[in-house]
Amino acid sequence: MQALQLTGIDQPLTLTEVPTPAPGPGEVLVQLRAAALNHRDVWIQQGQYAGLKFPSILGSDGAGVVSAVGEGVAATLVGQAVLINPGQNWGDNPHAQAKSFTILGLPNQGTFAEYVSVPASTAHPLPAHLNFEQAAALPLGGVTAYRAMFTRAGLRAGERVLINGVGGGVALLALQMAVALGAEVWVTSGSAGKIERAKALGAKGGANYKDENWAPALVKEAGGAFDVIVDSAAGPGFGALLDAAAPGGRIVFYGGTRGAIAPIPPAKVFWKQLSILGSTMGTDQDFAAMVRFVEDHKIVPEVDQVFPLAEGEKAMRRLDEGQQFGKLVLRISA
Repeated sequence: MQALQLTGIDQPLTLTEVPTPAPGPGEVLVQLRAAALNHRDVWIQQGQYAGLKFPSILGSDGAGVVSAVGEGVAATLVGQAVLINPGQNWGDNPHAQAKSFTILGLPNQGTFAEYVSVPASTAHPLPAHLNFEQAAALPLGGVTAYRAMFTRAGLRAGERVLINGVGGGVALLALQMAVALGAEVWVTSGSAGKIERAKALGAKGGANYKDENWAPALVKEAGGAFDVIVDSAAGPGFGALLDAAAPGGRIVFYGGTRGAIAPIPPAKVFWKQLSILGSTMGTDQDFAAMVRFVEDHKIVPEVDQVFPLAEGEKAMRRLDEGQQFGKLVLRISA
């Protein structure tokens, strides 16, 4: 089969012929129709990830058709259209992942290939309203957004929520899910164009986080502070999120693209009774609930651009530039 291989740190992805995997006991072999990129793939390429090994096939998100099954798996699954839960071996504790937890695409070979073998339990029926490219854009971002907002922050209909740094896949899915729930959604971005596009998806408005004092200005525009704030940046701007949070508010973050959180006055947290929550990926139950939510509300993930598999490196560079609005997807087969 053809696959995009990474052979070393800072090396380009190259299209290579590699053996087609065979499904082991309890596994299914999926003929991939589409795969989506995540920042995780760029960070691995740059060597900013633990457990690196080469050569490696990256890719955590994928959708396709089951072409074969391993021992112990029902043969009736062959021919079923599926999307793949990239989280494996979460463990028995729903509050935090086990040490054995892994994400598809490292250490196990990922979805930037014509075929991938995965545990049958991670292959979920494709939502009927999505095509393969849209479905491939959903798994990692969808479960991350769902767990952060609903499992961790407990977002409820009617609450005011702020999505900080809209434009990437997780933030956009969080926006779409919160709107579908019936929350009042506001956003920030470094791009006025992205704020306008977020408004087209249901956001009430937004602010440019590069502006000085954006937080109090947005709170005034929104008519009050925010019950839930969803963030992936952390870094020196985290203090502004404390200012934007309502008393009793919940700030949940699933990344730290801007680095360590700068020192903050403790009183800003305890006097406002704030909850600061970390979140990573999600349990199998989170994933299944996310897929049901997407199906029930007919949510369609935003796809920025679709590339053929052979242009995977070009897609990686666009992701690294950070100009996309939505997910970058590789089309693998018709």
